[in-house]
Amino acid sequence: MVGLVLVSGVAVASQELNNDMSRCTSGNGPSVLVQVRGIKEATGKVRVQSYPAIAGVWLAKGRWLHRIETPASAGSMNICVPVPSEGKYGIAVRHDRNGNGKTDISQDGGGFSNNPSISILNLGRPSVNKVAFDAGPGVTRITINLKYM
Repeated sequence: MVGLVLVSGVAVASQELNNDMSRCTSGNGPSVLVQVRGIKEATGKVRVQSYPAIAGVWLAKGRWLHRIETPASAGSMNICVPVPSEGKYGIAVRHDRNGNGKTDISQDGGGFSNNPSISILNLGRPSVNKVAFDAGPGVTRITINLKYM
């Protein structure tokens, strides 16, 4: 699946990538090193998606920049997410515990950059203002704590 998103005036295609940690080493970038914490078990997959921090694009279907899906490891994992340029972004993480590719609210875990509180009232979809962070020219490090029902 390929979609186009405008970032800083440049069209960027949605890309599915492998978790290539070499993108998050000194001298490379821009990229975001996401430490995902609180993974309940080593089953299923962890999916990390980056979005430009733009209200109409954040969490919109098919509007992500990069998607990295990897087998889950219990506890914590490091995922390297490249970004097209310095700027404001949001990251969404989902632990698809049974690996079926669907969101199972009662089983799957999730989290977002800046670790905003989520509730049933916003259906676990925080506003872009709560998740936006600045990615610099090198490697930006963030931590996302997963939450489960």
